[in-house]
Amino acid sequence: MLEWIYMPEAWISLMTLTALEIVLGIDNIIFIAILCGKLPNEQRDRARVIGLGLAMITRILLLLSLFWIMKLTTPLFSVIGQEISGRDIVLIAGGLFLIAKSTLELHSHAVGENEEQSMASRAGASFMMIIIQIAILDIVFSLDSVITAVGMADHIEIMILAVILAVGVMLLASGAISRFVDANPTIKVLALAFLIIIGVALVGEGLEFHIPKGYIYFAMAFSLAVEMINLYSRKKREN
Repeated sequence: MLEWIYMPEAWISLMTLTALEIVLGIDNIIFIAILCGKLPNEQRDRARVIGLGLAMITRILLLLSLFWIMKLTTPLFSVIGQEISGRDIVLIAGGLFLIAKSTLELHSHAVGENEEQSMASRAGASFMMIIIQIAILDIVFSLDSVITAVGMADHIEIMILAVILAVGVMLLASGAISRFVDANPTIKVLALAFLIIIGVALVGEGLEFHIPKGYIYFAMAFSLAVEMINLYSRKKREN
């Protein structure tokens, strides 16, 4: 069962897959950071840990249900000549949810809340509702991650270990990312814009319109680099 331990190519596969799982988990971290920002300060860390924990459990359960995952790609019906499978339905529904949620958050930010409204919003945010929203998107993000894992590794142990290692790294980084997003309103707007792009990509994927992930991640990295330069320039002027 653990014969892969003695195979150098298996360790290379593990390291590559772990790195890919971390990259594929960036959108999940951003979404969790924005949702947790709506909670009171004392609940944010707990919600973030639970959210990433749910992401890990979801991915492992999906990996252990490979037969069911493969059945998800079987066409269920067709619309205007386009075959729709269970996976497509999940991706389209998740993408639409992500677009709607991010657009509402952007609208709320654009309208502008004063401090009292912001505090009231945080006090009214239900811890359980935030966790439920995280869990729903975890399923969508996990499908992408699991399908990648299945295509790259031959041993289920390698896939599960890669997921655990990736979530461990994300847990270490998520706190700093959440605080950074929360402290910089312009970064939050950029993050919400990223999530809308990812939502559009998910809907496109569900309709068999494939947008290369490299294009999306390059656009995100470039936009973030420009915004970091803006933040640095602003701080220099303030000093």
